Amino acid sequence: MMKDAVQTKPATAEADHLTDETLVERALARDPEAFRIIMTRHNQRLFRIARAVVRNDSIAEDVVQEAYLRAFEHLETFRGDASLATWLHRVVLNEALGRLRRSATRREVPLPTDNAGAEIVPFPNAANADDPERSLAQRQILRLVEEAADALPEAFRLVFTARVIEAMSVEETAALLSINPKTVRSRLYRARQLVRQQIDRQVGPVLLNAFPFAGRRCARLTEAVMHRLGLSG
Repeated sequence: MMKDAVQTKPATAEADHLTDETLVERALARDPEAFRIIMTRHNQRLFRIARAVVRNDSIAEDVVQEAYLRAFEHLETFRGDASLATWLHRVVLNEALGRLRRSATRREVPLPTDNAGAEIVPFPNAANADDPERSLAQRQILRLVEEAADALPEAFRLVFTARVIEAMSVEETAALLSINPKTVRSRLYRARQLVRQQIDRQVGPVLLNAFPFAGRRCARLTEAVMHRLGLSG
């Protein structure tokens, strides 16, 4: 019996170091693990790029799925002139823009979603289950940024998502959107101004509840003081 052309399940540590070329080669040989690694590496970025265009979590997820199918179907066209990430970004962007054009002529009905993993910006020092008030405040801030980004005109929104949310370089963003680096800088400058204005208009009401001190945290402090006073039950 002939040995398989590729190893079907590379070890996790080994998989972390696989190059684009190796992954594409293995995927072309129908190695399931190669497809999993490609998607695991790029899912979050591709989702965010799609969402920057369609501004809906469930539709963005569907866009990414369709884009993966399209990309994997034509994987042999990947020549390595750009990174696999850039190549996939372009496929997703084209799929998202196409979806947007189609939805202009017919109403797109979002699929049900639990919004798992859908936040645009990862918030530092994420709260744990023992701190629900802080978690709520962080979700409010995330939603505020999300709404401000969604309100941007499309040209600015794409640049803002690529540069600020995904931390892509000016050159990567220019290549992704097929625009001049100078245009990337000018659009990013304007996008930041618009986001700042949007947040300024809403931050007052949000800040009223941004640092709540209720529920479990309040009870814990109260009981600690009562204990030190010798008044705990």
